[in-house]
Formats: sequence, structure tokens, C-alpha cells
Amino acid sequence: MDAAPTAPPAASADDEIVYESMPCIRIYKNRVERYFGSEFVAASTDAATGVASHDRVISSNVSARLYLPRLDDSAAAKAKLPVLVYYHGGGFCLGSAFNPTFHAYFNTFAALANALVVSVEYRLAPEHPVPAAYADSWEALAWVAGHAAGDGDEAWLVDHADFSRLYLGGESAGSNIAHHMAMRVAEEGLPHGAKIRGLVMIHPYFLGTHRVASDDLDPAVRESLGSLWRVMCPATTGEDDPLINPLVDGAPALDALACDRVLVCIGEGDVLRDRGRAYYDRLTSSGWRGEAEIWQAPEKGHTFHLLEPHCDAAIAQDKVISGFLNR
Repeated sequence: MDAAPTAPPAASADDEIVYESMPCIRIYKNRVERYFGSEFVAASTDAATGVASHDRVISSNVSARLYLPRLDDSAAAKAKLPVLVYYHGGGFCLGSAFNPTFHAYFNTFAALANALVVSVEYRLAPEHPVPAAYADSWEALAWVAGHAAGDGDEAWLVDHADFSRLYLGGESAGSNIAHHMAMRVAEEGLPHGAKIRGLVMIHPYFLGTHRVASDDLDPAVRESLGSLWRVMCPATTGEDDPLINPLVDGAPALDALACDRVLVCIGEGDVLRDRGRAYYDRLTSSGWRGEAEIWQAPEKGHTFHLLEPHCDAAIAQDKVISGFLNR
């Protein structure tokens, strides 16, 4: 997830490569080498924004980094804030809630949105193949919702979370995860009857055997994304597995999506652009009773906001998401 990954070493001649996407990751038959997205930065109070962060262990498999905006006075200290449970992207195999890129992003975003952010650390494939990421992400969401009755072991959630404004979000694979969490909420519910108010889908990682126009923006990248999915989820049936294609016949109907509002963000130059647009189109025509909106960044590619956080499009996208959380 960092803008300048280190140069990877040459591939070992005596070890079979299963998948590689350079300069980020090389997956061998018996090991994984990550060159990108695994760096760690400690939780802190950000000098520029005043946003405080700290880490929580939820279970042996799951943890999270929480972000709390600066509370300048006694009235603000008692204020209840929207809560965004966020799942990072990285193709299910890269990235971390403790990575410097995500840490910097949420220091800025939590201040802008005046929101309490719970950035989830889940296990990565291929060491822990999909659906492990879904199981861990659900555990984190259930832990957050467990505070909805006004008690629990996390003081920031008890004191500052407005559970009438509970949102799920993520970018790329994290957006895929957020979708599946909202669908699972429809089936199982959450502790204390907590409800999901909205879903923020940023450049969602969805595939399908049917062609869409944006596939042709970069055919090599598109093919790599298909190969990546098959390695991350060895038990998959392919690109029309409902886990990666929520629009395929036989996938759970989108009209059951357990939230009232959805925001889909796409990039004009993203090979996955039209998958996100198709999700929006299907959702709005499904009979789902909520309100959906879509926003497109001109010319920008996949997860551009993490690579160019200060560009005009990234700032505009953050304002759109912030507005969505605060309406």
C-alpha cells in the first residue's frame, strides 16, 4: 500500500512461483514474499490533526486500530460520533491496519469526517485462504456492535460511538469484504440489535466471466486480478463464485442488503470501474429499499487516493465520503 515499494530480489531458481504481482508480492509454492504494505507504524496522537489512535486485540486472529478525532472542549468530549468499521484492501494478501499509508490516511480522514474509525486487521491469504478474511472481519464487526448497549471493553466505543450511525467501508478487497458483511448482517443480525446505516464501497474488487468495457483499460492487470483471486481462494469455482461476483445468478439477492444507504466510489481509469458501476446499477434495480449514490474520480486509477492522498481527486473523494457519513 506504500507509494514506493522496495525493489524485490530475483526469483529463486529452485522454487516454483504460483503468482506474482511485482513489485508488491511473489507467492511461491511453499512461501510468500511481500515487498509492499507490511511496514508497521505505532499508534499515536497525530500532531497535524490531533486525531488519537490506539490498538485493540479482539481475538487471537483479529485486531484493530481505532481513530478518535480531537475533542477540544467539554461539549465535544461528550459528543457521539458516526462509526466507520473499515476493511483495508490489498487483494486479500497485502496491507495492514497498522501500515503507514492507512495510518496517515485515517489521521486525515477521521479529522475531516469527525468520525470514529475502526480499521480492522484480518488474516491474509494465501497463508490463510479466503474465506478467513470474511470470518475475521465478521468477528471484528460483532465486537464493535457488542458495545451498542452502552457497555463493553473499549472506552472509545462506549463513550463516543453513535450506533445509529454505524457504517461499513473498505477499498478494493476491503470493499468486497464490507459488502459480504452487510449481507451477513441481513441473515444473522448483530449483537444488541445494532443496525448498519450505510456502506461505503471504494473501488470494489469484483470480477465475473462476463466482459465489461473497463476490462480493456489494461488487459494484463485484468488477467492478473483473475489469477490473484484463484490463488487467494483455492476452493473457488472461479470468477463467477458469488464471493467475487455478487451479481452472478445464484448469488444472494442484493435487495436483502442490510443497510439504508450505499455510496459507490469508482475511478475512471480503473480496470474494475465498470464492476463497481454494475454493482450500483443492480442494487438500485433490485427492489432494495435504500438510497444509493455513485461518484467517479476523473481519469484516476485503482485506489489512487492511497498513492496520491493530496491530489484534487483524492480530496474530493474524501469529502464525498465524509458527507455521506454525516448526513
